[in-house]
Amino acid sequence: MEPIVSTRWLLARLYEPEIVIVDCRFLLTDPEAGRKAYTEDHIPGAIYLDLEKQLSAPVSTHGGRHPLPEISKLTTVLSEVGMNRDSTVVAYDDQGGIYASHLWWMLRYLGHENVHVMDEGYSAWKKASFPVSDHQAVRIPSQYQANVQPNMLVSMVDVQNVVKNGGPLLIDSRESRRYAGLEEPMDAKAGHIPGAVNKFWKDVLDEQGRWKNADALKVQFSDIDPEQEVIVYCGSGVSACPNVLALGKAGFKNVKLYAGSWSDWISYNENPVATGDE
Repeated sequence: MEPIVSTRWLLARLYEPEIVIVDCRFLLTDPEAGRKAYTEDHIPGAIYLDLEKQLSAPVSTHGGRHPLPEISKLTTVLSEVGMNRDSTVVAYDDQGGIYASHLWWMLRYLGHENVHVMDEGYSAWKKASFPVSDHQAVRIPSQYQANVQPNMLVSMVDVQNVVKNGGPLLIDSRESRRYAGLEEPMDAKAGHIPGAVNKFWKDVLDEQGRWKNADALKVQFSDIDPEQEVIVYCGSGVSACPNVLALGKAGFKNVKLYAGSWSDWISYNENPVATGDE
């Protein structure tokens, strides 16, 4: 199933009853900005899900900056907004698809098949003069039943084993300067997990900010064996998700997320840190 859909695809299905549109706009530097933007206007019928308040567990010593919530709490959130496993979910943001892809991954992890990311984002929707609304949709609560896919996720211990023994390829999705340890605006230590290669998540988009097609993504990832097991991480498990989605589009079958990512890895003092280029 094609994970990326166009603005026109959504426009044509805007009022179909099984569609659940989720506004995922968010700014790490201003956590209230996304909800505020949603309140001002959004795609008609869309509901808002907050990265930190609804789609993350509280931050603690370990687990990273955006820990995965407990399954029961996540399914409660989804039930409250009227989503079930038969819903056709379309997520969008205005930040290149990073937060929409994160929700895409979370729903896939829960066993949800019919979930998509809207290409280009909200600004493109508005620029096309498609309808917008400030009305906050009231949805009938449902009962979301998860079918968790544990093979999509790895733990910190799994990554420790990779660092010690090899096997899967580690992909760091952050900007090259953060990967190399030249700067670190978010976390306490700079660098990357030893052995990881750098694939900046924004490179899955073309110069117009649209998602690259499958052929272009195959070229982009042509230095990686498509049969190899791949573990993707970033700073806190969010910007890794566009790479997970893109690798899937490119035909990779064995792609997993280290959800705690760099911010979790460095919370254990014994874990080694690498700098520079591998």
